[in-house]
Amino acid sequence: MKATNSRIRLEGLVPPPVVRPSEGELTVADAKKILRVSQIEKVKSLLLKSSCNKDCVSYEEFVEICVSGCLNRDQGLDVAKALDDSGSVIVLGDVVFLKPHQVVKAIHCLLPMNMPVTQYAPVKELEEMEQWKAAIDTKAKKMVQRELWGGLAYLVVQTAGFMRLTFWELSWDVMEPICFYVTSMYFMGGYAFFLRTAKEPSFEGFYQSRFSSKQKKLMRRQGFDVEKYKELRKACYPHQEEWPSESSSAIEEAN
Repeated sequence: MKATNSRIRLEGLVPPPVVRPSEGELTVADAKKILRVSQIEKVKSLLLKSSCNKDCVSYEEFVEICVSGCLNRDQGLDVAKALDDSGSVIVLGDVVFLKPHQVVKAIHCLLPMNMPVTQYAPVKELEEMEQWKAAIDTKAKKMVQRELWGGLAYLVVQTAGFMRLTFWELSWDVMEPICFYVTSMYFMGGYAFFLRTAKEPSFEGFYQSRFSSKQKKLMRRQGFDVEKYKELRKACYPHQEEWPSESSSAIEEAN
């Protein structure tokens, strides 16, 4: 019984009441906040006095001013960082500008104010030249197609003439060497075409070569400035090809 009576009964204990600050009572956190604000305002007043004589100071001098308005150096460094973060001063390397509005005004004076208005002028001019070039390419395509249709008509007439000479006017014994030499002339013409243009002597290669030739002639005749067109493309689209290759241009027009 004695051992039982000597035990501590926990169910009878009551936790101490939580002490809450009454309304209007100043807490420690509020006191620290007020102290920090007062220190910042005091440092600002010191910096304002310093800015009357000069617009900028060294970073060490700026820290000394902040420390002089605080209780210790740690608080001074904290206030210096707060002023830099809030934009009250501008810290650039070892120089601290005490009048940020003057720095911003100087930067605005260096920037051209009409940049947003004129930055679209090259794009508009490029669009006009693109439309001009598209009209030239369409005309060059029609001219090349007329040449190709003329070449097809020539081959049809030549083949029909050789057939008549072979079966009606003359004989195969006479036309065989003639056909051989005509074929040799076509081969030499294809070889000469390759030497001149460095393109494969095919229908596609001939089309590309004639299209490029017609395109350049039309551009010179109409006064199309190719160099200006290249510069505009490079300025507006720096990651794209400056001038489409002859093969790609010809294929796009063919499609």
